[in-house]
Amino acid sequence: MAERSAPVGVMDSGVGGLSVLAEIQRLLPNETLLYVADCGHIPYGEKSPDYIRERCRHIAGFFHEQGAKAMVLACNTATVAAVADLRELYPGWPLVGMEPAVKPAAAATRSGVVGVLATTGTLQSAKFAALLDRFANDVQVITQPCPGLVELIETGDLTSPALRQLLQGYVQPLLAAGCDTLILGCTHYPFLRPLLAGMVPDHVAVIDTGAAVARQLRRLLGANDLLAEGPAGAARFWTSADPETLRRILPVLWHKSDDVQSFAL
Repeated sequence: MAERSAPVGVMDSGVGGLSVLAEIQRLLPNETLLYVADCGHIPYGEKSPDYIRERCRHIAGFFHEQGAKAMVLACNTATVAAVADLRELYPGWPLVGMEPAVKPAAAATRSGVVGVLATTGTLQSAKFAALLDRFANDVQVITQPCPGLVELIETGDLTSPALRQLLQGYVQPLLAAGCDTLILGCTHYPFLRPLLAGMVPDHVAVIDTGAAVARQLRRLLGANDLLAEGPAGAARFWTSADPETLRRILPVLWHKSDDVQSFAL
């Protein structure tokens, strides 16, 4: 059985999962965190499910080698493609995935219109269709695939005119359709909240699932008697792209300058 002091592995196709990592650290400050940014294979949203499953298996194997007591797929697209596969490969290992916040959005909307910003892969998945079928029968859900957003966020420049223009083009049709609740269906998108604040009226609720994922991780660790008692070790980072790029972005998105190592392709 894993030790309580063992680390938790968190992965994403790139830097978006740092938004989830921050929620985990906020809720579980005693946990030591490992993070793999699979930037050399981004964006997952345009890749095949088989390709994504293979990447997730590779990263899960790495976390096992590092002694991780649990794994978080901080990526909606990776969860859709791979979480069931990983649960079969690693029975008994606490695994937490992501899903767009359809249920809370459907409960929150007053206009009855919910907008979803997400990757193509997430929106086309059977899992997303099942979420709509289960929780959104009484509301109108308007989906907006957002090609290009992830790649721009990966640069770390969250105020660029190109990013602003692209985001505006995706958000405006949702607002025009009357949505009063906006789901951020990709872990990269919470980093766009400052930009969205200037585009979205105050009455529109913007919802993501990072905090819910942290709560689910806490529940699973508690159920398995694996909650760390602290103190936490320093977070460690790996990337399958150029480590220097992630080192440059970390102070912007993570607000710390932690060490970054190369992750074998």
